[in-house]
Amino acid sequence: MDFDRINEKLSILADAAKYDVSCSSSGSNRKNTNKGLGNGHMSGICHSFTEDGRCVSLLKILLTNHCIYDCAFCVSRKSNDVKRAAFTVQEVVDLTINFYRRNYIEGLFLSSGIFKNGDFTMERLLLIAKKLRLEENFNGYIHLKTIPGASPELLREAGLYADRMSINLEMPTEQGLKLVAPDKSHEDVKKPLSIIHQQMNEFKAERKLIKSTPIFVPAGQSTQMVIGATPENDMQIMHTANQYYKDYQLKRVYYSGFIPINHNDKLLPSIGSQPPLLRENRLYQTDWLMRFYQFNVNEILNTQNPHLDTDIDPKLSYALRNLHLYPIDINSADYHLILRIPGIGVQSAKKIVMARKFGKIYSYQLKRLGIAYNRAKYFMTCADDQFRQKDFLASQIKNRILSTSKSKYLKIQPNQLNLFD
Repeated sequence: MDFDRINEKLSILADAAKYDVSCSSSGSNRKNTNKGLGNGHMSGICHSFTEDGRCVSLLKILLTNHCIYDCAFCVSRKSNDVKRAAFTVQEVVDLTINFYRRNYIEGLFLSSGIFKNGDFTMERLLLIAKKLRLEENFNGYIHLKTIPGASPELLREAGLYADRMSINLEMPTEQGLKLVAPDKSHEDVKKPLSIIHQQMNEFKAERKLIKSTPIFVPAGQSTQMVIGATPENDMQIMHTANQYYKDYQLKRVYYSGFIPINHNDKLLPSIGSQPPLLRENRLYQTDWLMRFYQFNVNEILNTQNPHLDTDIDPKLSYALRNLHLYPIDINSADYHLILRIPGIGVQSAKKIVMARKFGKIYSYQLKRLGIAYNRAKYFMTCADDQFRQKDFLASQIKNRILSTSKSKYLKIQPNQLNLFD
């Protein structure tokens, strides 16, 4: 192996892959059998930090940065004057195994520019996964990018070897996509998502009858949208995400703040502009509310409120707009209502429901449960009701909360709150 040549390719293709953020890998249950390499089951392999604090890693590369498309926002677009490279199938297999044996990585995230056509590219991604699984007996985590335009047969076979598959939606709306990538369409994304989703359901149904049925994309599908490159508002972005969650049961939708990389495209924000990181954070908070707090997207973003607040998180914003629904009695309300109190998270809500089985809950007990009491107190009542929300206007509550906020985001944006304090 020519190590200098491989290192040069790795430098180029790893750098080109950094713009893809959909690297979460929780959900894999692929066990190590027959003395193979890696294990996607025991360690819950993820790209970055897990909830329990472990930092795990994937080899994240492109197969090639050659591409037949000329998307204005993409560094690998065909008209961009960048150094091009391409791995062979065997080079990616060897890199993955060698990196794993050196304890550099715990899995592979493999994407690619599209060269020749969708099938030509997808065939090579599939062959890499097959070689790792069948020839190297690799049982670690594999995340494969679905290539638009690839045939259903290739997608179905890839799902037998990958733990997660993802395909980039690119822009939140079809209109926005046509502005910067006229050769692409959301239909090119919906078709493979639908094929894999249908296959996942069929394999699950078959496994109920036949235990030996192979697993198929056990960690599910995800997609990614670029935020800030086109003029969609927050309502359009989150309604698109909600529709894809509903139609294809995606594990995650990722929101990637646009990073200006092209100097000459007048359709895109300029090089000097800052990536919309605060907006990206608010979108993730809204996504979290939809997936784990059982909020309907229309409750957070609608025609009357098409934009997320920058100075407060979306959960607090919802509460301030709907003070008539508060305060919520912590001792009698059901779990789902308690989740709607700003400052109370999923785990704290579960603890409250469990604790009140043994008697009424007082404010000092709530503080011990780890809630953000200085925020929650305006929206709830407990056994020793100290605060009366009805005595304050929404603007007064907001100002009081902002004045006592100690969020780490204050360094980025004055008075910015963290949903998960």
